[in-house]
Amino acid sequence: INNPKKIYYMSIEFLLGRLLQNALINLDLEKCYKDALMEMGVKIEDIYERENDPALGNGGLGRLAACYIDSMTTLNLPAWGYGIRYDYGIFKQVIENCEQKELPDYWLTKGNPWEIMRLDTKFKVKFYGHVREVNGKKVWEGGEDVIAVAYDTAVPGFDTFNCNTLRLWKSFPSEEFDFDSFNKGDYQSALDNRNQASYITSVLYPNDSTMSGKELRLKQEYFFSSATIQNIVRRFRRMEKPWSEFPKSNVIQLNDTHPTIAIVELLRILIDDYQLGYREAFDIVCQTFNYTNHTVLPEALEKWGVDVFEKLLPRHLELIYLINYYFMEEVKKKYPGNHEKLAKLSLIEESFPKQIRMANL
Repeated sequence: INNPKKIYYMSIEFLLGRLLQNALINLDLEKCYKDALMEMGVKIEDIYERENDPALGNGGLGRLAACYIDSMTTLNLPAWGYGIRYDYGIFKQVIENCEQKELPDYWLTKGNPWEIMRLDTKFKVKFYGHVREVNGKKVWEGGEDVIAVAYDTAVPGFDTFNCNTLRLWKSFPSEEFDFDSFNKGDYQSALDNRNQASYITSVLYPNDSTMSGKELRLKQEYFFSSATIQNIVRRFRRMEKPWSEFPKSNVIQLNDTHPTIAIVELLRILIDDYQLGYREAFDIVCQTFNYTNHTVLPEALEKWGVDVFEKLLPRHLELIYLINYYFMEEVKKKYPGNHEKLAKLSLIEESFPKQIRMANL
């Protein structure tokens, strides 16, 4: 089929496992390799053991995401996986004197032969700044920009000639360093932007017990969501179809609440960048996204403080309030006078401080 409907699977984790054995089995080549290596006196299992396990996930959520991409390829479905190319996993476990010790899990020590760095596929992602109105239109300006660069890994299906792609984003500074500060001898400040940008994709699940940790975690989620949505929109625009065709060409599946901000990012792009009206844009968004919730544990039902959102993503906070206003009007019509229902379903939890319920979104 020419230009079939494409599936985009967004997940904060992809627990792939070692890729060599998976690739050989899916391509029905394991026996050939095994026999060839045996002739040289080498066991294929020894080769498997030398490969680093990509530290891109932590457990069930990431393993499920990896299985989905593998299965969709086997089923000949045109699907892309989208996530983050972390430098470090949570930790690497070693046993010393019968005790567990945790070490940094820098899985890229030997490089990654499976990925292709795509310097032709990069997008600017904005944080902070402020929103002002210009000629009746909202403009998000100021703030800081980082660059998201794509790293692609091929995912071969089993007993099929098809391959899908897992696209992971790595953060780079929009400017390598501040040349004026460097010339003045302030080397730390000169490299500050570079370091701040690189932190975004450094670690899987940074400690979010502090305010700076919470900010970094939200940065990660928005960073890969924004880059992914920009990539999908650019691919659609090349087809020169009207926006009404967008949901017929694309479906975006969210794996838990971590990429939920992608909903608001697509709405922002349609309204701010392409001047669609709210109702038209919101209708497109509603037809495009699907969401899977895997558990009702609090860590899976993320909530973000309004204060953090206002600082980091001021335009998105405005749009969330707008979505909630129209949604609450619908709830009032369906449940007149039921204030308890309004409070329960609202995207905004009236706690102290106020929080945004990403699962409700």
